[in-house]
Amino acid sequence: MDDADKAEGRGPGAVPMWVIVLAVIAAVSYGTFLLEHLLSPKLDVVNGYVSELSASDQPFHLVYGGGDLVTGILTIMVSIGSLRKLRGPRLATTGWVFLGLFGVCAIGDAAFPLDCAPSLQTWCALKERSENVSFSHEFHSVTSSAVIICGVIALFTLSMAARRYGWWPALARWGWPLALAEAVFALGTLLAMYLGQWLGIIQRIQIGILCLGLLTIAWALYTDRRDAARAASSAASEREKTVL
Repeated sequence: MDDADKAEGRGPGAVPMWVIVLAVIAAVSYGTFLLEHLLSPKLDVVNGYVSELSASDQPFHLVYGGGDLVTGILTIMVSIGSLRKLRGPRLATTGWVFLGLFGVCAIGDAAFPLDCAPSLQTWCALKERSENVSFSHEFHSVTSSAVIICGVIALFTLSMAARRYGWWPALARWGWPLALAEAVFALGTLLAMYLGQWLGIIQRIQIGILCLGLLTIAWALYTDRRDAARAASSAASEREKTVL
């Protein structure tokens, strides 16, 4: 019996409300870069890396790094909670696993910050070009890339599972367009790096898409929980009528 047969005619189940709340909080905390206009107005929004906000020598770096850390921890908890409570055809399971890996990589972003802000400090840019930076500075590009890859795969596979099994209407409708948009902007960063401009704008759009992805997941889980509660209430009412 394949996954389609196993899932046919059955919903995925419902997660506890705390899983949904954590997904919403994770989406909000991942958007700490929106505070830069108040906390870090000197950084170039158009061309500066988002990661420069959490560089070790920047003011308020703990705010931005803390946002990544909170998002990572909460997303892992959402992934584990969903894997434990929901039925798991392979496609859906893959999505929740990659969501958890997204959380691991977000923690990696917080744990391995840049040393300084290359677009803001000439000496930092020179150190970076001469490869005279720390392991943390160099490894940050790895964790940042992995965040995007895992986020795209999580959104795409969860969306495909939703469409294949008739689950999670919000993910079925919006998951794959968000994954596609994220992939397109990820490729756009390569062009921006080659041209030496617009990288900041593109990165901020990327992070915004991932925030929307987390909110979409939260909404999909909430609607399933709501519909399951309504179905249970309706079934109870029908049983009462039958008894009477």
